[in-house]
Amino acid sequence: MTTRIAVIGATGYTALELLKILARHPDADVIIATSRLEDKLSIQDVHPSLTNSFDLPLTQLDVETIGSEVDFVFSCLPHAASANTVRDLMRGGVKVVDFSADYRLNDVAVYEKWYGVEHPDRERLGSVPYGLPELYRDDIRAANLVANPGCYPTSAILALTPLLQEKLISHRDIIVNSMSGVSGAGRNANDAFQYCMANESVKAYGVGTHRHAPEISQYCTSAAGEICEVLFTPHLVPMHRGIFTTCYVRPSDGVSASDAMSALRDAYREEQFVRVVNHPVETKNVANTNYCDLAVFENGDRLVVVSAIDNLIKGAAGAAVQNFNLMCGYEEATALL
Repeated sequence: MTTRIAVIGATGYTALELLKILARHPDADVIIATSRLEDKLSIQDVHPSLTNSFDLPLTQLDVETIGSEVDFVFSCLPHAASANTVRDLMRGGVKVVDFSADYRLNDVAVYEKWYGVEHPDRERLGSVPYGLPELYRDDIRAANLVANPGCYPTSAILALTPLLQEKLISHRDIIVNSMSGVSGAGRNANDAFQYCMANESVKAYGVGTHRHAPEISQYCTSAAGEICEVLFTPHLVPMHRGIFTTCYVRPSDGVSASDAMSALRDAYREEQFVRVVNHPVETKNVANTNYCDLAVFENGDRLVVVSAIDNLIKGAAGAAVQNFNLMCGYEEATALL
């Protein structure tokens, strides 16, 4: 039996990647796609690459209709707007993967500080599983609502969590530098994030203010069992897709890069989508896939942990389908390999 699905906010880059994956999923039946665009457009009008994959009109968001017609919802709405909708959907008994940041943080005050809005569904914060299956699989499997991770946090948290859990690195003085392609800013990004402006240039942005910083700190703190000091800086680079993250950490006494690599291999030995590699970690090796590649190096008194993902797939749509598969009882890698 197939699962009837609605994709809310179906016009962005992430929604496009999601729909591409769902088009080859044997148990997924996308029957509703919503958009704030004017009526009478179809999904293939906005995403021509989906021609012959879907023949769906784009409709206005109607929570009551969605709640009565589908089993599962992917919400690709922006923060605050998503929680308003998700709150109402949950009353109707559907399962939801939320792509926004609305349920990723546990503390209401932290959310409202970093996102500058009052949270519309405050009582759920802290009880919604974080959608990284490699770390929270059992919680995701039992959930009706999952918070899909941010793309930058995915690359950093997968790299750091096993090392923090095993006390191989210090919880203090963690530096995370990440580089992202321009698609990470979304389809409606301002001019500074368009390719013609980003080409032949690299820049740091959101220094000290990027909203993924508290997300990284929260889950690193959870892994370490102690408050982690994480300094996060994102950079925009002139490529379409991909994230490359470099984490500078202080090893515990006697811990080498080889020890850290062994710990990562042990932690992810059974994972289909995390690869601890000996060859150079490069975004081109994970582009258009749901893989995360990891490696560790020594540099003076630091270890350098590097990570690469496709921001639109492992950093968004691919992780969402992993979560969908777990929540609906399908094999986790369905449509992703």
